[in-house]
Amino acid sequence: MTTSGKTYSARSRAIEPFHVMALLARANELQAAGHDVIHLEIGEPDFVTAAPIIAAGQAALAAGKTSYTAARGLPQLRETISHFYQQRYGLNIDPRRILVTPGGSGALLLATSLLVDPGKHWLMADPGYPCNRHFLRLIEASAQLVPVTPQQNYQLTPELVTQYWNADTVGALLASPANPTGTLLSREQLQALSLAIRTQGGHMVVDEIYHGLTYGVDASSVLEVDNEAFVLNSFSKYFGMTGWRLGWLVAPDDAVSQLEKLAQNLYISAPSIAQYAALACFEENTIAIFEERRHEFERRRDFLLPALRNLGFKIAVEPEGAFYLYADISELGGDAYAFCQHFLETEFVAFTPGLDFGQHQSHQHVRFAYTQNLSRLEQAVERIARGLKTWRSW
Repeated sequence: MTTSGKTYSARSRAIEPFHVMALLARANELQAAGHDVIHLEIGEPDFVTAAPIIAAGQAALAAGKTSYTAARGLPQLRETISHFYQQRYGLNIDPRRILVTPGGSGALLLATSLLVDPGKHWLMADPGYPCNRHFLRLIEASAQLVPVTPQQNYQLTPELVTQYWNADTVGALLASPANPTGTLLSREQLQALSLAIRTQGGHMVVDEIYHGLTYGVDASSVLEVDNEAFVLNSFSKYFGMTGWRLGWLVAPDDAVSQLEKLAQNLYISAPSIAQYAALACFEENTIAIFEERRHEFERRRDFLLPALRNLGFKIAVEPEGAFYLYADISELGGDAYAFCQHFLETEFVAFTPGLDFGQHQSHQHVRFAYTQNLSRLEQAVERIARGLKTWRSW
């Protein structure tokens, strides 16, 4: 393809934009024009970074800790993350196996670069987080999207792994809790999936970015049942450090040297100030802040879930984690993107169309992020109820 005489790569053209970003841009236009827009479209906690983390970052700046760190991350941060695994999961993870990355995206970049050759693919649940498949396209690989339904809890199963695995499959990427559905995989399910993937000779990669944000149940780490699995995690969600761009990857010991080489070449190191600030995440008083925020998310879920169901949205599976509701609008009629446009333009409520998350029944689903306080959620429900009355004639 040529634009203004310049030719750009096929891979860049093949990677789809977030459709929600067009809605977000329009929402921001409406907001700038003076309209009161309620943002339920973006997966970012509405809480600012916790004060102890900010203080730690400021102290690091004042002390001049602004240089590159080791490619695998600050030793003390990797040791602290290792201790966190011991406290939370009872696991002894060697700090050597932990690589600190620029966000969870940096961890995904390392894992895809290490594990997937051009022309090969990973199995992924559809619906799922879109960037996962786009990272694969970037390295000339692909995602084999596997349609999943409420009957499978919107998750891959051992049966689906066996059914969809083929000669070009080299692994599976799972997410627990998942975006956009908020569903979890139990310890027993993780164990069964691990066996199915290992039987095929593949790699198991699990996105645990929303660990900590669960309600009424604790999420199991895949490392409890499979020490050879690759785990992606992030400081963005539970730890509330979205703009600091920090995450980590736990890998098998024999993969570390190759991953370190990739990190050195791809990004040198994660942001130094963010790493020093993140040390404060694991202090007792900071964890207490995160836990109160988790309870607040649970209160929001417990309000919004029945409220939307009462309005005719079908939410077949109660999410146990993350901060999303994935809703079927088939009984309300129409296309999801047009549905989202209607409520943005008429009621100034922004939420995400399902086509951002895959292909399976995406036109009849939308995602709500309950990342606004209860008062704003109540206003959103009132506006949605009003907007439904004009939806069919819009």
